[in-house]
This record gives sequence, C-alpha cells and structure tokens, in this order.
Amino acid sequence: MSKFSIVNYVKESYTELMQKVSWPTWSELQSSALVVSIASLLIATVVYLMDLSFRTVLENFYRLF
Repeated sequence: MSKFSIVNYVKESYTELMQKVSWPTWSELQSSALVVSIASLLIATVVYLMDLSFRTVLENFYRLF
C-alpha cells in the first residue's frame, strides 16, 4: 500500500479533471441553469404563498381570543 502523498494526490486529481471528466457543453450548461432557475423561482413562490396563507390563518385565529 502506498503512502499518502499530497503531490501525488494533486497530480492524480489534475489528470482526472483534465482527461477523465466529461464536462457539459455550453448549451447543456445553459439549459441546466435555466431549469434550476425556474425550479428555484417556483419553489420560492410556493413557500411564499404557504407562509402568507399560514400567517392569514393564524392572524384570524388569534383575533378570536
């Protein structure tokens, strides 16, 4: 078993990143970013609407007392 070497680790990491990783194309990257942005906006809108509805329900509930 070989000893851990930081230099060896950096060399192997560089080789893997440059030769073994399949990077997305620019168009794939753009479409993925668009999907993530739209999903984030939808989730944020749903959370906002849930917060608004819970606030309204609780305000009306506390007005009863």
